[in-house]
Amino acid sequence: MATANPQRGYILGLTAYVIWGLFPIYFKAIQHIPSLEIIVHRAIWSALFGAILLMLWKHPGWWRELREHPKRLLVLAGCGLLIASNWLVYVWAVNNERMLEASLGYYINPLINVLLGLLILGERLRRLQWVAVGLAAIGVAQQVWQVGSLPWVSLVLALTFGFYGLIRKKAPVAALPGLVVETWLLLPVALAWLALHPAAMSSQAEFWSSSQWLWLAAAGPITLIPLVCFNAAARHLPYTTLGFLQYIAPTLVMLQAIFLFGEHFDPAKLMAFAFIWAGLAVYSLDIWLNLRKRPAE
Repeated sequence: MATANPQRGYILGLTAYVIWGLFPIYFKAIQHIPSLEIIVHRAIWSALFGAILLMLWKHPGWWRELREHPKRLLVLAGCGLLIASNWLVYVWAVNNERMLEASLGYYINPLINVLLGLLILGERLRRLQWVAVGLAAIGVAQQVWQVGSLPWVSLVLALTFGFYGLIRKKAPVAALPGLVVETWLLLPVALAWLALHPAAMSSQAEFWSSSQWLWLAAAGPITLIPLVCFNAAARHLPYTTLGFLQYIAPTLVMLQAIFLFGEHFDPAKLMAFAFIWAGLAVYSLDIWLNLRKRPAE
């Protein structure tokens, strides 16, 4: 096993989260294309680019393991549907001036993971984790009280990604082959959608004679490159360190929403964010305290 290189790990981890955080700029550039059509192409080009990556970056034995454990394909199919749903809501949010809600969803996600561990895996929460989840719940409740409706974009993004990570654990396939197989399983659905929608922009001959198709094709590398960086970083950094870095992406999305795309950050949203940030601060403190205890145990 290669020696861990923390400096390389930080560079790779920062690269992954910064790319994820800058996704809105890309999606705004293709805002004129319907969100569902973008997701269809994201699945198609991710499948193609992933196949190329698998040929270049060898993962010995992954296909044999899938043949020997065919139930893992069903798990990966479920993961593919969850991540496609996550993509769809995220792209829709970015292109419909709901980026702040998308940002809030990814801030909530770590706390949703803790809650899923309690409800589904039977894990016990430490006292500070209860406080963190409670603060997040107050933030969501405050949004409901002030706005009069659930922040459904935030909750759908947090829940779909939370369940994605939870179910993905049931299929012990390496990250890149797993993601590529997920996109391969989505490929028939994506191609069928294009065949059944001849009026779609990308079904027109003039679309392919313009540069627009290159923007959609870019969805493949844009989807997979940060994942490759993330998984390479995970080999050099503790997973808890990567957990702290994950706040970079929603922070970048929030800053772009306010200062680049002019979304209104009203007091009600600020209050919801404040409770979520407080919950994340408590959650981070809990992780830090337990890391300090570990060498003594």
